[in-house]
Amino acid sequence: MKAINKRNKQKKEAQQEEERGRSMRLNMKTENKMAVMPVPKLLFNMSIPLMFFLLIQSLYNIVDGIFVAKLSENALTATSLVYPLQVVMITVSVGTAIGVNAELSRLLGEKKIQDVTKVAVTGLILTAASSLVFVLAGALFADQIASALSKDAEIRQLCSQYLRICMVFGSGIFIEMMFQRFLQATGKTFLSMVSLVVGAVTNIVLDPILIFGYFGFPALGIQGAAAATVIGQWIGSIVACLLNTFLNREVKIVFRDYRMTKSAVAKIYLIGAPTMITNGMPSVMVAVMNVILMPFSPSAVAFFGVYYKLQNFLLMPINGMGQACLPIISYNYGTRNFDRIKKVFRYSIPAAVIISLIATILFLAVPQALLGLFSAGEEMLSIGIPGLRIISVTFAFASVTVILGYAASGLGNSMILMIGTLIRQFAVLLPIAYLLAAVMGIQYVWYAFLPAEIMAFLFMVIASKRLYLKVQKKSTEYGILREDDKKRVR
Repeated sequence: MKAINKRNKQKKEAQQEEERGRSMRLNMKTENKMAVMPVPKLLFNMSIPLMFFLLIQSLYNIVDGIFVAKLSENALTATSLVYPLQVVMITVSVGTAIGVNAELSRLLGEKKIQDVTKVAVTGLILTAASSLVFVLAGALFADQIASALSKDAEIRQLCSQYLRICMVFGSGIFIEMMFQRFLQATGKTFLSMVSLVVGAVTNIVLDPILIFGYFGFPALGIQGAAAATVIGQWIGSIVACLLNTFLNREVKIVFRDYRMTKSAVAKIYLIGAPTMITNGMPSVMVAVMNVILMPFSPSAVAFFGVYYKLQNFLLMPINGMGQACLPIISYNYGTRNFDRIKKVFRYSIPAAVIISLIATILFLAVPQALLGLFSAGEEMLSIGIPGLRIISVTFAFASVTVILGYAASGLGNSMILMIGTLIRQFAVLLPIAYLLAAVMGIQYVWYAFLPAEIMAFLFMVIASKRLYLKVQKKSTEYGILREDDKKRVR
Protein backbone atom coordinates (compact mmCIF):
# COMPACT_ATOMS: atom_id res chain seq x y z
CA MET A 1 0.00 0.00 0.00
CA LYS A 2 2.84 2.37 0.90
CA ALA A 3 4.53 1.66 -2.43
CA ILE A 4 1.30 2.41 -4.31
CA ASN A 5 0.80 5.66 -2.39
CA LYS A 6 4.40 6.63 -3.07
CA ARG A 7 4.02 5.97 -6.82
CA ASN A 8 0.75 7.95 -6.88
CA LYS A 9 2.45 10.83 -5.06
CA GLN A 10 5.37 10.82 -7.52
CA LYS A 11 2.98 10.71 -10.47
CA LYS A 12 1.01 13.63 -9.06
CA GLU A 13 4.20 15.65 -8.53
CA ALA A 14 5.33 14.91 -12.09
CA GLN A 15 1.96 16.07 -13.42
CA GLN A 16 2.17 19.25 -11.36
CA GLU A 17 5.70 19.92 -12.62
CA GLU A 18 4.58 19.39 -16.20
CA GLU A 19 1.66 21.74 -15.62
CA ARG A 20 3.97 24.39 -14.19
CA GLY A 21 6.27 24.03 -17.19
CA ARG A 22 3.31 24.29 -19.59
CA SER A 23 2.06 27.35 -17.71
CA MET A 24 5.50 28.97 -17.85
CA ARG A 25 5.81 28.34 -21.59
CA LEU A 26 2.35 29.81 -22.12
CA ASN A 27 3.20 32.85 -20.02
CA MET A 28 6.41 33.41 -21.97
CA LYS A 29 4.34 33.56 -25.14
CA THR A 30 1.68 35.88 -23.75
CA GLU A 31 3.55 37.91 -21.11
CA ASN A 32 6.45 40.33 -21.58
CA LYS A 33 9.64 38.27 -21.44
CA MET A 34 11.08 40.57 -18.75
CA ALA A 35 8.50 39.15 -16.36
CA VAL A 36 8.81 35.42 -17.05
CA MET A 37 12.02 34.47 -18.88
CA PRO A 38 14.72 33.00 -16.57
CA VAL A 39 17.01 35.86 -15.53
CA PRO A 40 20.34 34.43 -16.83
CA LYS A 41 18.77 33.74 -20.21
CA LEU A 42 17.04 37.15 -20.20
CA LEU A 43 20.28 38.97 -19.42
CA PHE A 44 22.04 37.07 -22.18
CA ASN A 45 19.14 37.63 -24.57
CA MET A 46 19.05 41.39 -23.97
CA SER A 47 22.75 42.08 -23.35
CA ILE A 48 24.32 40.37 -26.35
CA PRO A 49 22.60 42.53 -29.00
CA LEU A 50 23.41 45.68 -27.02
CA MET A 51 27.01 44.59 -26.50
CA PHE A 52 27.36 43.81 -30.17
CA PHE A 53 25.88 47.17 -31.15
CA LEU A 54 28.04 49.17 -28.74
CA LEU A 55 31.14 47.34 -29.94
CA ILE A 56 30.23 48.21 -33.52
CA GLN A 57 29.52 51.82 -32.50
CA SER A 58 32.88 52.06 -30.73
CA LEU A 59 34.53 50.33 -33.66
CA TYR A 60 33.48 53.05 -36.05
CA ASN A 61 34.94 55.67 -33.68
CA ILE A 62 38.18 53.68 -33.80
CA VAL A 63 37.97 53.34 -37.59
CA ASP A 64 37.45 57.11 -37.84
CA GLY A 65 40.60 57.61 -35.80
CA ILE A 66 42.62 55.10 -37.84
CA PHE A 67 41.72 56.73 -41.16
CA VAL A 68 42.06 60.29 -39.85
CA ALA A 69 45.50 59.43 -38.39
CA LYS A 70 46.62 58.54 -41.93
CA LEU A 71 45.93 62.17 -42.93
CA SER A 72 48.20 63.64 -40.23
CA GLU A 73 48.77 63.70 -36.49
CA ASN A 74 47.23 67.20 -36.44
CA ALA A 75 44.03 65.77 -37.93
CA LEU A 76 44.00 63.09 -35.21
CA THR A 77 44.58 65.77 -32.56
CA ALA A 78 41.70 67.83 -34.00
CA THR A 79 39.25 64.94 -33.77
CA SER A 80 40.45 64.25 -30.21
CA LEU A 81 39.74 67.87 -29.27
CA VAL A 82 36.30 67.83 -30.91
CA TYR A 83 35.34 64.39 -29.53
CA PRO A 84 34.03 65.72 -26.16
CA LEU A 85 31.50 67.90 -28.01
CA GLN A 86 30.33 64.91 -30.03
CA VAL A 87 29.92 63.03 -26.75
CA VAL A 88 27.76 65.91 -25.43
CA MET A 89 25.41 65.49 -28.40
CA ILE A 90 25.20 61.74 -27.85
CA THR A 91 24.77 62.33 -24.12
CA VAL A 92 21.74 64.57 -24.54
CA SER A 93 20.14 62.19 -27.04
CA VAL A 94 20.82 59.10 -24.91
CA GLY A 95 19.83 60.83 -21.66
CA THR A 96 16.41 61.79 -22.96
CA ALA A 97 15.97 58.34 -24.51
CA ILE A 98 16.96 56.52 -21.31
CA GLY A 99 14.48 58.59 -19.31
CA VAL A 100 11.76 57.59 -21.78
CA ASN A 101 12.98 53.96 -21.74
CA ALA A 102 12.76 53.66 -17.95
CA GLU A 103 9.31 55.28 -17.82
CA LEU A 104 7.98 53.11 -20.67
CA SER A 105 9.29 49.93 -19.01
CA ARG A 106 7.66 50.86 -15.70
CA LEU A 107 4.32 51.69 -17.34
CA LEU A 108 4.38 48.47 -19.37
CA GLY A 109 5.01 46.54 -16.15
CA GLU A 110 1.99 48.27 -14.59
CA LYS A 111 -0.12 47.62 -17.75
CA LYS A 112 -0.84 51.34 -18.29
CA ILE A 113 -0.90 51.17 -22.08
CA GLN A 114 -2.54 54.57 -22.69
CA ASP A 115 0.17 56.31 -20.69
CA VAL A 116 2.82 54.45 -22.72
CA THR A 117 1.67 56.23 -25.89
CA LYS A 118 1.74 59.65 -24.20
CA VAL A 119 5.28 59.13 -22.90
CA ALA A 120 6.49 58.01 -26.35
CA VAL A 121 5.08 61.12 -28.05
CA THR A 122 6.53 63.35 -25.33
CA GLY A 123 9.92 61.73 -25.89
CA LEU A 124 9.82 62.49 -29.62
CA ILE A 125 8.95 66.15 -29.05
CA LEU A 126 11.76 66.55 -26.51
CA THR A 127 14.16 64.88 -28.96
CA ALA A 128 13.26 67.32 -31.75
CA ALA A 129 13.70 70.33 -29.46
CA SER A 130 17.08 69.25 -28.07
CA SER A 131 18.50 68.39 -31.50
CA LEU A 132 17.56 71.85 -32.80
CA VAL A 133 19.75 73.46 -30.13
CA PHE A 134 22.84 71.69 -31.49
CA VAL A 135 21.95 72.46 -35.12
CA LEU A 136 21.83 76.19 -34.35
CA ALA A 137 24.98 76.07 -32.22
CA GLY A 138 26.92 74.36 -35.02
CA ALA A 139 25.68 76.77 -37.67
CA LEU A 140 26.44 79.91 -35.64
CA PHE A 141 29.39 79.11 -33.38
CA ALA A 142 31.56 76.34 -34.92
CA ASP A 143 34.48 78.72 -35.60
CA GLN A 144 34.36 80.23 -32.10
CA ILE A 145 34.29 76.78 -30.49
CA ALA A 146 37.27 75.67 -32.60
CA SER A 147 39.22 78.79 -31.60
CA ALA A 148 38.67 77.95 -27.94
CA LEU A 149 39.97 74.40 -28.47
CA SER A 150 43.37 75.19 -30.01
CA LYS A 151 45.72 78.08 -30.76
CA ASP A 152 47.36 76.21 -33.64
CA ALA A 153 45.92 77.59 -36.91
CA GLU A 154 45.85 74.26 -38.77
CA ILE A 155 44.34 72.30 -35.88
CA ARG A 156 41.78 75.07 -35.31
CA GLN A 157 40.67 74.96 -38.97
CA LEU A 158 40.37 71.15 -38.92
CA CYS A 159 38.31 71.32 -35.73
CA SER A 160 35.92 73.85 -37.26
CA GLN A 161 35.43 71.83 -40.46
CA TYR A 162 34.73 68.58 -38.61
CA LEU A 163 32.54 70.13 -35.92
CA ARG A 164 30.27 72.14 -38.21
CA ILE A 165 29.20 69.07 -40.21
CA CYS A 166 28.67 66.89 -37.13
CA MET A 167 26.50 69.48 -35.38
CA VAL A 168 24.49 71.02 -38.22
CA PHE A 169 23.58 67.65 -39.74
CA GLY A 170 23.63 65.59 -36.53
CA SER A 171 19.90 65.35 -35.74
CA GLY A 172 19.89 61.75 -36.97
CA ILE A 173 21.56 60.52 -33.77
CA PHE A 174 18.74 62.00 -31.66
CA ILE A 175 16.01 60.32 -33.72
CA GLU A 176 17.92 57.05 -33.87
CA MET A 177 18.44 56.86 -30.10
CA MET A 178 14.80 57.59 -29.25
CA PHE A 179 13.29 54.97 -31.57
CA GLN A 180 15.97 52.49 -30.50
CA ARG A 181 14.90 52.96 -26.86
CA PHE A 182 11.24 52.43 -27.79
CA LEU A 183 12.26 48.99 -29.04
CA GLN A 184 14.50 48.31 -26.07
CA ALA A 185 11.79 49.23 -23.53
CA THR A 186 9.69 46.30 -24.75
CA GLY A 187 12.59 43.85 -24.74
CA LYS A 188 13.22 44.00 -28.51
CA THR A 189 16.93 44.51 -28.15
CA PHE A 190 17.77 42.60 -31.32
CA LEU A 191 15.68 45.01 -33.41
CA SER A 192 17.24 48.01 -31.68
CA MET A 193 20.65 46.53 -32.44
CA VAL A 194 19.79 46.11 -36.13
CA SER A 195 19.09 49.83 -36.58
CA LEU A 196 22.26 50.92 -34.83
CA VAL A 197 24.51 48.38 -36.53
CA VAL A 198 23.20 49.47 -39.94
CA GLY A 199 24.17 53.05 -39.11
CA ALA A 200 27.58 52.06 -37.78
CA VAL A 201 28.42 49.83 -40.75
CA THR A 202 27.36 52.62 -43.12
CA ASN A 203 29.81 54.94 -41.37
CA ILE A 204 32.66 52.41 -41.51
CA VAL A 205 32.11 51.76 -45.24
CA LEU A 206 31.86 55.46 -46.13
CA ASP A 207 34.90 56.57 -44.08
CA PRO A 208 37.68 55.65 -46.54
CA ILE A 209 35.51 56.46 -49.56
CA LEU A 210 34.80 60.04 -48.46
CA ILE A 211 38.12 60.74 -46.70
CA PHE A 212 40.42 59.58 -49.51
CA GLY A 213 38.08 59.86 -52.53
CA TYR A 214 37.54 56.31 -53.78
CA PHE A 215 35.07 55.20 -56.51
CA GLY A 216 34.93 58.63 -58.12
CA PHE A 217 34.08 60.55 -54.95
CA PRO A 218 36.11 63.68 -54.14
CA ALA A 219 38.73 63.34 -51.36
CA LEU A 220 37.18 65.37 -48.53
CA GLY A 221 39.77 64.68 -45.84
CA ILE A 222 38.55 65.33 -42.30
CA GLN A 223 35.24 66.64 -43.66
CA GLY A 224 34.70 63.23 -45.26
CA ALA A 225 35.03 61.58 -41.84
CA ALA A 226 32.38 63.93 -40.45
CA ALA A 227 30.09 63.34 -43.45
CA ALA A 228 30.38 59.56 -43.06
CA THR A 229 29.39 59.89 -39.40
CA VAL A 230 26.21 61.91 -39.99
CA ILE A 231 25.11 59.83 -43.00
CA GLY A 232 25.43 56.68 -40.89
CA GLN A 233 23.36 58.29 -38.13
CA TRP A 234 20.55 59.24 -40.51
CA ILE A 235 20.46 55.79 -42.11
CA GLY A 236 20.24 54.25 -38.64
CA SER A 237 17.42 56.59 -37.63
CA ILE A 238 15.36 55.67 -40.69
CA VAL A 239 15.78 51.95 -40.00
CA ALA A 240 14.86 52.40 -36.30
CA CYS A 241 11.74 54.35 -37.21
CA LEU A 242 10.58 51.68 -39.67
CA LEU A 243 11.23 48.82 -37.23
CA ASN A 244 9.30 50.57 -34.48
CA THR A 245 6.40 51.42 -36.80
CA PHE A 246 5.88 47.91 -38.12
CA LEU A 247 7.22 45.56 -35.42
CA ASN A 248 6.65 47.24 -32.06
CA ARG A 249 2.98 46.85 -31.13
CA GLU A 250 3.40 47.88 -27.50
CA VAL A 251 4.70 51.41 -28.17
CA LYS A 252 2.64 53.37 -30.66
CA ILE A 253 3.01 56.99 -31.76
CA VAL A 254 -0.40 58.70 -31.79
CA PHE A 255 -0.53 62.52 -31.83
CA ARG A 256 -4.33 62.76 -31.87
CA ASP A 257 -5.68 64.35 -28.65
CA TYR A 258 -2.14 64.53 -27.27
CA ARG A 259 -1.24 67.23 -24.76
CA MET A 260 2.21 67.60 -23.22
CA THR A 261 2.15 67.79 -19.43
CA LYS A 262 4.76 68.99 -16.96
CA SER A 263 4.46 65.77 -14.98
CA ALA A 264 5.30 63.62 -18.04
CA VAL A 265 8.37 65.72 -18.84
CA ALA A 266 9.43 65.72 -15.18
CA LYS A 267 9.24 61.92 -14.95
CA ILE A 268 11.36 61.52 -18.08
CA TYR A 269 14.05 63.92 -16.88
CA LEU A 270 13.98 62.62 -13.32
CA ILE A 271 15.90 59.71 -14.86
CA GLY A 272 17.15 61.39 -18.03
CA ALA A 273 18.73 64.56 -16.61
CA PRO A 274 21.04 62.82 -14.13
CA THR A 275 21.90 60.37 -16.91
CA MET A 276 22.79 63.29 -19.21
CA ILE A 277 25.00 64.80 -16.54
CA THR A 278 26.51 61.40 -15.88
CA ASN A 279 27.24 60.68 -19.54
CA GLY A 280 28.36 64.26 -20.10
CA MET A 281 31.00 64.12 -17.39
CA PRO A 282 33.37 61.99 -19.50
CA SER A 283 33.33 64.68 -22.20
CA VAL A 284 34.16 67.32 -19.57
CA MET A 285 36.86 65.03 -18.22
CA VAL A 286 38.39 64.54 -21.69
CA ALA A 287 38.23 68.29 -22.40
CA VAL A 288 39.95 69.19 -19.11
CA MET A 289 42.52 66.41 -19.54
CA ASN A 290 43.28 67.86 -22.99
CA VAL A 291 43.94 71.23 -21.33
CA ILE A 292 46.26 69.54 -18.80
CA LEU A 293 48.10 67.57 -21.51
CA MET A 294 48.39 70.18 -24.29
CA PRO A 295 51.29 72.14 -22.66
CA PHE A 296 53.36 68.95 -22.71
CA SER A 297 52.72 67.95 -26.33
CA PRO A 298 49.96 67.61 -28.97
CA SER A 299 51.03 63.94 -29.07
CA ALA A 300 49.81 63.60 -25.47
CA VAL A 301 46.38 64.90 -26.51
CA ALA A 302 46.34 62.58 -29.52
CA PHE A 303 47.25 59.63 -27.27
CA PHE A 304 44.52 60.39 -24.75
CA GLY A 305 41.96 60.53 -27.56
CA VAL A 306 43.20 57.15 -28.80
CA TYR A 307 43.11 55.70 -25.27
CA TYR A 308 39.53 56.86 -24.80
CA LYS A 309 38.41 55.23 -28.04
CA LEU A 310 40.19 51.97 -27.19
CA GLN A 311 38.83 51.95 -23.63
CA ASN A 312 35.30 52.58 -24.88
CA PHE A 313 35.63 49.73 -27.36
CA LEU A 314 36.94 47.17 -24.87
CA LEU A 315 34.53 48.15 -22.06
CA MET A 316 31.42 48.70 -24.18
CA PRO A 317 30.14 45.17 -23.45
CA ILE A 318 29.85 46.24 -19.80
CA ASN A 319 27.81 49.27 -20.81
CA GLY A 320 25.65 46.98 -22.95
CA MET A 321 25.00 44.73 -19.96
CA GLY A 322 24.22 47.74 -17.78
CA GLN A 323 21.78 49.11 -20.34
CA ALA A 324 20.09 45.71 -20.50
CA CYS A 325 19.82 45.61 -16.69
CA LEU A 326 17.99 48.95 -16.59
CA PRO A 327 14.70 47.97 -18.32
CA ILE A 328 14.72 44.50 -16.70
CA ILE A 329 15.03 45.99 -13.23
CA SER A 330 12.60 48.81 -14.01
CA TYR A 331 9.98 46.40 -15.34
CA ASN A 332 10.26 44.03 -12.37
CA TYR A 333 10.26 46.98 -9.99
CA GLY A 334 6.93 47.93 -11.57
CA THR A 335 5.62 44.41 -10.88
CA ARG A 336 7.27 44.37 -7.39
CA ASN A 337 9.23 41.20 -8.24
CA PHE A 338 12.35 41.65 -6.12
CA ASP A 339 13.51 38.06 -6.48
CA ARG A 340 14.17 38.69 -10.17
CA ILE A 341 15.92 41.98 -9.38
CA LYS A 342 18.28 40.17 -6.99
CA LYS A 343 19.13 37.68 -9.72
CA VAL A 344 20.00 40.51 -12.10
CA PHE A 345 22.66 41.70 -9.64
CA ARG A 346 23.86 38.15 -9.00
CA TYR A 347 24.59 37.39 -12.65
CA SER A 348 25.47 40.78 -14.17
CA ILE A 349 28.21 41.93 -11.79
CA PRO A 350 30.50 38.85 -12.08
CA ALA A 351 30.07 38.87 -15.86
CA ALA A 352 31.06 42.55 -16.02
CA VAL A 353 34.16 41.95 -13.90
CA ILE A 354 35.29 39.09 -16.18
CA ILE A 355 34.92 41.32 -19.25
CA SER A 356 36.93 44.08 -17.56
CA LEU A 357 39.74 41.67 -16.70
CA ILE A 358 39.98 40.60 -20.35
CA ALA A 359 40.34 44.28 -21.32
CA THR A 360 43.00 44.77 -18.64
CA ILE A 361 45.03 41.82 -19.95
CA LEU A 362 44.95 43.24 -23.50
CA PHE A 363 46.09 46.70 -22.36
CA LEU A 364 48.90 45.19 -20.30
CA ALA A 365 50.07 42.71 -22.94
CA VAL A 366 49.96 44.55 -26.28
CA PRO A 367 49.83 48.35 -25.75
CA GLN A 368 52.27 49.03 -28.59
CA ALA A 369 50.15 47.06 -31.07
CA LEU A 370 47.00 48.90 -29.97
CA LEU A 371 48.62 52.32 -30.42
CA GLY A 372 50.17 51.18 -33.69
CA LEU A 373 46.68 50.98 -35.19
CA PHE A 374 46.66 54.79 -35.08
CA SER A 375 50.06 55.29 -36.75
CA ALA A 376 51.56 56.34 -33.41
CA GLY A 377 54.99 57.94 -33.61
CA GLU A 378 57.85 57.55 -31.13
CA GLU A 379 56.63 60.36 -28.88
CA MET A 380 53.08 59.03 -28.67
CA LEU A 381 54.39 55.52 -27.96
CA SER A 382 56.67 56.74 -25.17
CA ILE A 383 53.70 58.47 -23.52
CA GLY A 384 51.05 55.91 -24.37
CA ILE A 385 52.53 52.50 -23.55
CA PRO A 386 52.97 53.16 -19.81
CA GLY A 387 49.72 55.16 -19.79
CA LEU A 388 47.63 52.27 -21.12
CA ARG A 389 49.17 49.82 -18.66
CA ILE A 390 48.62 52.04 -15.62
CA ILE A 391 44.99 52.95 -16.40
CA SER A 392 43.98 49.38 -17.24
CA VAL A 393 44.42 48.31 -13.60
CA THR A 394 41.27 50.32 -12.74
CA PHE A 395 38.91 48.56 -15.17
CA ALA A 396 37.54 45.98 -12.69
CA PHE A 397 36.44 48.72 -10.27
CA ALA A 398 34.86 50.68 -13.12
CA SER A 399 32.86 47.64 -14.30
CA VAL A 400 31.06 47.26 -10.95
CA THR A 401 30.43 51.01 -10.78
CA VAL A 402 28.78 51.01 -14.22
CA ILE A 403 26.47 48.03 -13.52
CA LEU A 404 25.36 49.38 -10.14
CA GLY A 405 24.72 52.80 -11.66
CA TYR A 406 22.37 51.46 -14.33
CA ALA A 407 20.68 49.25 -11.73
CA ALA A 408 20.05 52.27 -9.50
CA SER A 409 18.48 54.08 -12.46
CA GLY A 410 16.20 51.08 -13.02
CA LEU A 411 15.07 51.44 -9.39
CA GLY A 412 14.18 55.08 -10.05
CA ASN A 413 17.30 56.84 -8.75
CA SER A 414 19.74 58.19 -11.34
CA MET A 415 21.40 60.48 -8.80
CA ILE A 416 23.51 57.56 -7.58
CA LEU A 417 24.88 56.97 -11.08
CA MET A 418 25.52 60.70 -11.45
CA ILE A 419 27.41 61.02 -8.16
CA GLY A 420 29.45 57.89 -8.85
CA THR A 421 30.48 59.23 -12.25
CA LEU A 422 31.23 62.64 -10.71
CA ILE A 423 33.66 60.97 -8.31
CA ARG A 424 35.41 58.74 -10.86
CA GLN A 425 35.68 61.15 -13.79
CA PHE A 426 35.65 64.63 -12.35
CA ALA A 427 35.85 65.51 -8.65
CA VAL A 428 38.69 63.15 -7.75
CA LEU A 429 40.38 62.40 -11.06
CA LEU A 430 40.99 65.87 -12.47
CA PRO A 431 42.48 67.62 -9.40
CA ILE A 432 44.86 64.70 -8.78
CA ALA A 433 45.80 64.54 -12.49
CA TYR A 434 46.53 68.28 -12.51
CA LEU A 435 48.72 68.07 -9.40
CA LEU A 436 50.64 65.04 -10.67
CA ALA A 437 51.25 66.72 -14.04
CA ALA A 438 52.41 69.98 -12.44
CA VAL A 439 54.64 68.44 -9.77
CA MET A 440 55.90 65.13 -11.22
CA GLY A 441 55.40 65.30 -15.00
CA ILE A 442 53.21 63.71 -17.66
CA GLN A 443 54.32 60.12 -16.98
CA TYR A 444 52.62 60.25 -13.57
CA VAL A 445 49.27 61.75 -14.69
CA TRP A 446 47.78 58.31 -15.35
CA TYR A 447 48.08 57.25 -11.68
CA ALA A 448 45.20 59.64 -10.90
CA PHE A 449 42.75 57.09 -12.31
CA LEU A 450 43.34 54.57 -9.50
CA PRO A 451 42.12 56.57 -6.45
CA ALA A 452 39.24 57.97 -8.50
CA GLU A 453 37.94 54.53 -9.51
CA ILE A 454 38.35 53.01 -6.02
CA MET A 455 36.45 55.84 -4.33
CA ALA A 456 33.64 55.65 -6.91
CA PHE A 457 33.45 51.88 -6.44
CA LEU A 458 33.07 52.17 -2.65
CA PHE A 459 30.40 54.86 -2.98
CA MET A 460 28.38 52.86 -5.53
CA VAL A 461 28.39 49.66 -3.46
CA ILE A 462 27.16 51.43 -0.31
CA ALA A 463 24.61 53.69 -2.04
CA SER A 464 23.15 50.92 -4.23
CA LYS A 465 22.66 48.57 -1.27
CA ARG A 466 20.85 51.28 0.70
CA LEU A 467 18.63 52.12 -2.28
CA TYR A 468 17.68 48.47 -2.86
CA LEU A 469 16.72 47.93 0.79
CA LYS A 470 14.75 51.19 0.80
CA VAL A 471 12.65 50.45 -2.30
CA GLN A 472 12.09 46.84 -1.19
CA LYS A 473 10.79 48.01 2.20
CA LYS A 474 8.60 50.67 0.58
CA SER A 475 7.12 48.14 -1.87
CA THR A 476 6.45 45.64 0.93
CA GLU A 477 4.62 48.28 2.96
CA TYR A 478 2.64 49.29 -0.14
CA GLY A 479 1.65 45.65 -0.72
CA ILE A 480 0.45 45.28 2.89
CA LEU A 481 -1.67 48.43 2.57
CA ARG A 482 -3.21 47.15 -0.68
CA GLU A 483 -4.12 43.84 0.99
CA ASP A 484 -5.73 45.73 3.89
CA ASP A 485 -7.78 47.76 1.40
CA LYS A 486 -8.97 44.59 -0.33
CA LYS A 487 -10.07 43.09 3.01
CA ARG A 488 -12.04 46.21 3.88
CA VAL A 489 -13.79 46.09 0.50
CA ARG A 490 -14.76 42.47 1.08
